[in-house]
Amino acid sequence: MSPSHGLCGVILAAGDSTRMGRDKALLPWPPEAAGASPLGETFLSSAIRLLNYISDMVIVVAGKNAANIAPVVYASGAFLVVNQANELGQFSSLQLGLQEVLNRGRDRAVLTLVDRPPVNTSTLERLLSAFELAVSRRQWAVVPEYGGKHGHPVFVGRDMIHAFLRAPVTATARDIEHQHQQHVEYVPVVDPFVTLNIDTPEAYAALVAQNSPKAR
Repeated sequence: MSPSHGLCGVILAAGDSTRMGRDKALLPWPPEAAGASPLGETFLSSAIRLLNYISDMVIVVAGKNAANIAPVVYASGAFLVVNQANELGQFSSLQLGLQEVLNRGRDRAVLTLVDRPPVNTSTLERLLSAFELAVSRRQWAVVPEYGGKHGHPVFVGRDMIHAFLRAPVTATARDIEHQHQQHVEYVPVVDPFVTLNIDTPEAYAALVAQNSPKAR
């Protein structure tokens, strides 16, 4: 699949990873990378590679961890922006990333979080196809759904981008999504990674064990 013109990937990676005890962006992934992998693959590099598959470019929003993740960002062919006020929360990083999308002349974005393994390529393709159809029907966004829960990556068009940017920094993405729910399409997928959050060492260890080559 060739990149979708005007689509920009945005990865939110500015969190402090307090519960994990180390930067979640740099957690080795896929499981083969959890050992001494010469590739040095991580949640972040894997996410960039996936979004590069369908996007014109990928923007990573960092916080205090910018210096640590910058080598991965640049080696993976992505762009880095730094949220100097990431203590304001994740929504401030989302707004910064989306403003950068517009600044770079794009008007559509695919958004994801760095604290999880990337979804399957087939899932991404399904969501992109659904988004292209949704845009033709003047819908604003496509959100994946698994097991009755909504997740990421989320595809947004210009109208939803502006809705996010107009909102106060104290808002949440979920607040804005619900305010404009009539313009959002929810797409069922069979990929549990869309709703997965990895916040603790125990959760990461379980994920690696479940997805290691020996467990397949």
